[in-house]
Amino acid sequence: MTFVQSRWLFLRLLGVIYLVAFVSLAVQITGLVGEHGILPVGEFLARARNAYGNWAYIHWPTLVWISQRDAFLYFLAWGGAVVSLLLVAGVVPLISAALLWFLYLSASIAGQIFLGFQWDTLLLETGLLAILYAPFVWRSRIATDPEPPAAVRWALWFLAFKLTFLSGITKIVSGDPTWANWTALTYHYETQPIPAWTSWYMHQLPEWLHAWSVAGMFVIELAVPWLIFAPPRFARLRLVGALLMTSLQLGIAATGNYGFFNLLTVVLYLALLDDRTLTVWLPRRGAAGDLVPSSSESMGRGSLWHLLASGSAIGIAGLSVMTVFREIDTTRGRQVLEWTWSDAALRRVAPFRSVNGYGLFRVMTTERPEIVIELSRNGTTWAEYEFKWKAGDVYRRPPFVEPHMPRLDWQMWFAALDPPGAESWLAPFVQRLLDGDPAVTRLLGPSPIAGPVRCVKLAYYQYHFTTRAERAANGAWWKRERVDDLTNAICR
Repeated sequence: MTFVQSRWLFLRLLGVIYLVAFVSLAVQITGLVGEHGILPVGEFLARARNAYGNWAYIHWPTLVWISQRDAFLYFLAWGGAVVSLLLVAGVVPLISAALLWFLYLSASIAGQIFLGFQWDTLLLETGLLAILYAPFVWRSRIATDPEPPAAVRWALWFLAFKLTFLSGITKIVSGDPTWANWTALTYHYETQPIPAWTSWYMHQLPEWLHAWSVAGMFVIELAVPWLIFAPPRFARLRLVGALLMTSLQLGIAATGNYGFFNLLTVVLYLALLDDRTLTVWLPRRGAAGDLVPSSSESMGRGSLWHLLASGSAIGIAGLSVMTVFREIDTTRGRQVLEWTWSDAALRRVAPFRSVNGYGLFRVMTTERPEIVIELSRNGTTWAEYEFKWKAGDVYRRPPFVEPHMPRLDWQMWFAALDPPGAESWLAPFVQRLLDGDPAVTRLLGPSPIAGPVRCVKLAYYQYHFTTRAERAANGAWWKRERVDDLTNAICR
């Protein structure tokens, strides 16, 4: 059983994911953390340097220490997009993968709260293993690449297992009643961060179908991942597992907006497939036009790099196992085993954000509060400032935006759930709106008022999807109720 074609496909698709992630970031990074952004990275790094001295460079390993100017942030994001194309083309894949990992690590640290989502850390964890998985060649070709190290392949497979299994088990150990009584999906489509128009239709389905969908999800997240470890002679079981887990991701992607997360997860699942399974879609090794391997192109199976990659993968896999137990213990709020040494080991690698625990939607949100921004030129007459993607105008159809990740829209969802906890960035965000900084205003829709803004106010609403009858009557996708004002008028 070989995995040369499997790796060839995995690395190219990972390059596509990196490309999407970097381009998505490039069009919003200065508004988020640029010189005139919501949370300027220069101020963040200055505080870190004052607090930790030279240790700050270790705790926050980012290229942005070199420069915090907008031009450098653009260079970081667009440079990552260019290197992504090299990985897609198979050009020096090991170096390309290493550069992409470090560029994205640098961007994620610079992005602060706006790049702290689980799929950002998943991309870093996958990207780190991809460095070890990549062939040590100038140009990757199916016919000439050496067989990838088995230890790295198993580390990747364990990551696929960890992501899926933890997403299921943390829902159980969290004690959340909606998962326990199978009612979580009666809320999910309405309360997820950025619903799509399909979410409205899914929300209308009968409760019994939502309940059995939860049951099916638990089977896929808790039982199916174990098929990853099926012996080689039962490779078809691994294929069945990959298809089932992929179907869940496709279902999530079809009913909500999660950026590149679902695509990245599917790419991880494709890495489970061996060459024989993939032959239907990929050219066979030794196809006409491929070059014959030479000693200068490949270092071979017994190479020093092969040994280094295998040893590193075993070490990373050991740390990864620790994160499984830590995530479960953290979710249920108590520690079963006292592993002080494991906590110390995980703290040492934490700055690189590349060995992580996961637990998607471990507690289901049952309400949908929304923060609505209101602008005024005189402090008396107010108009709502629409975001591009999050819920706002009740008559606007919820859009599809994936694989783009609109990070401000996402953070507004978290801010609505905990306004006091978001004050550290909401306050400067309001100030940027008052200043009319174009880097920030570009992240939103067109201003509802002409001329300069004099006052800004944050209003608090509860949103619900309309019923079929309500939508048929007035065409609205949402209905909402104003709860309160989060702030008084904030004026220049």
